[in-house]
Amino acid sequence: MKKYIFASTPIILGVLSFLIFMMKGSNVAPDGTLEEPFFLIPIGFLLLFIGFICVVGVALISVIKKTQYVK
Repeated sequence: MKKYIFASTPIILGVLSFLIFMMKGSNVAPDGTLEEPFFLIPIGFLLLFIGFICVVGVALISVIKKTQYVK
């Protein structure tokens, strides 16, 4: 069970980065430039991708090990 918690940690962090982006929001500075935490979007997508790959990898390894014990 610990391996699934460890593998799903990047997913949780990715969702948190999207939530922080939405909560922080964006505003326009007095000089007309847009201020927003844009860096959180690609980080969130990267963490979600890594998390899903890890969860799928852990699940596949678990299934492979279970089928080896049956034989």
